[in-house]
Amino acid sequence: MTGVLASQELQRLIAAGQISAQPEITPEQIQPASLDLRLGTRAWRVRASFLAGHGRTVQDRLEEFEMHQIDLTQGAVLEKGCVYVVPLMEHLDLPEHIQAVANAKSSTGRLDLLTRTITDGGEEFDRIQPGYKGPLYAEICPRSFSVLVRPGMRLNQIRFRTGQAVLSDDALRALHAQSPLVDGEAVISEGLGFSVDLKPASGTLVGYRAKPHTGVIDLDRIGEYDSAEYWEEVRTNNGQIILDPGAFYILVSREAVHIPPEYAAEMAPYLAMVGEFRVHYAGFFDPGFGHAAAGGAGSRGVLEVRCHEAPFVLEHGQVVGRLVYEKMAEVPNQIYGSDISSNYQGQGLKLSKHFRTP
Repeated sequence: MTGVLASQELQRLIAAGQISAQPEITPEQIQPASLDLRLGTRAWRVRASFLAGHGRTVQDRLEEFEMHQIDLTQGAVLEKGCVYVVPLMEHLDLPEHIQAVANAKSSTGRLDLLTRTITDGGEEFDRIQPGYKGPLYAEICPRSFSVLVRPGMRLNQIRFRTGQAVLSDDALRALHAQSPLVDGEAVISEGLGFSVDLKPASGTLVGYRAKPHTGVIDLDRIGEYDSAEYWEEVRTNNGQIILDPGAFYILVSREAVHIPPEYAAEMAPYLAMVGEFRVHYAGFFDPGFGHAAAGGAGSRGVLEVRCHEAPFVLEHGQVVGRLVYEKMAEVPNQIYGSDISSNYQGQGLKLSKHFRTP
């Protein structure tokens, strides 16, 4: 069996104790092709981001970089610009043929809440080696907004796979011919390219920019915040905007994307040579994304964009990222949108679920 493990296989790994947790994993954590991870009861404020490194544990490094500890039991604020490490409730005891990759959840990325998974002996963020046995930790760095967190909150997710699951460009072209992956011409090169929409069908609103001085966001409060208190509207009449260094933007793809139920995808940032910006923090697209929306015509992808050292002109239709498609080991017994509560199926330009619709 080769490919990304589906929800039913995750349930089998949990039953076998190869994925375990304290408290036990709940059904709500199991997604079509991934497992949501939960924050534990304590956070470490650290001096800097770090990786454990070969032969070392995260606990070793915490003793080296710790500034102070924070009890999350009654809720605690993680402040903008600071770095925290939080042990997760989940623990892995993987077979040698299974590896994993982690990523921030969609709502986490849309808040510019940099969340990465680190492991004992780990030499890369968000990459878990085949056969890993040990605890999981979340490194959290709020970039735009301070946030209130509690134990059990799910900020990141983990996807498991066996063998080589990534589709080649030829296989991706064949899949697009059989079941269109975008509502237009498919730009395929090391994945499916997608571009930015700066010419909306109506009006001039093309995105949002995070305000620099805002209040705390309680991550349990859904649909309760006034977007105008946290975001500035980004408008254009000419199909271009100038990205400011250090600023964070929510934009939307020009293409409507479709992920058939037999596949999963991961968003990868585009090559740095095309501009001084980065697209995406939350990179997983589940099987079924865009499958039921508008009769299967796809859903547009929300782009989380941060500009780096220099102001940069972004223009309508500019390719800014790519989707890497992977085979599922089997079709999930639940797919995104139709079978589970999915916040972003059929989406257009949309902020995280914490904000009231503008």
